Amino acid sequence: MAKIPEAEPLVGQWRSRLDPGAADGVPAHVTILYPFLDHDRLDEVVLSRLSTLIATYPAFNVRFSGCGRFPGVLYLAPSPSRPFQELTEAVAGQWPETQPYGGRFAEIIPHLTVADQQEPQLLDHVETELTTKLPLAAQIREIHLLVSDGSRWREDRAFELQRLN
Repeated sequence: MAKIPEAEPLVGQWRSRLDPGAADGVPAHVTILYPFLDHDRLDEVVLSRLSTLIATYPAFNVRFSGCGRFPGVLYLAPSPSRPFQELTEAVAGQWPETQPYGGRFAEIIPHLTVADQQEPQLLDHVETELTTKLPLAAQIREIHLLVSDGSRWREDRAFELQRLN
């Protein structure tokens, strides 16, 4: 995942109340690939391959200028979204058994979830509040691997992208 710490002041209060992932230890982020390999498969060979792969992609700047929706979900939409899609495609290409979201969706839509499993009226309210405080800019310099112990997520390690010039 690409952590977006710049988003925490804007979305942290909403995520803590309206996104179950936040309560499980997941910071504001744009997912690269979920689910990934089980923790017991993350040996040094896999981690080295992942590090090498991610290092071939340049760091990039991103802006969040508006919101988007999935059923029951409100998210911030990154622009450009293509670098996130390319990273997702590359990692899933290396480990084809790890299709984005288990293959449930035909299209990869990068997003930063603000609220999940919520009613449309509440999402309308949150979106109105957020849009008055956008745009938000961030730099993506590394990709973070999170692992779960079954109840909480924690960062296992970070993989650097190529540095911006």
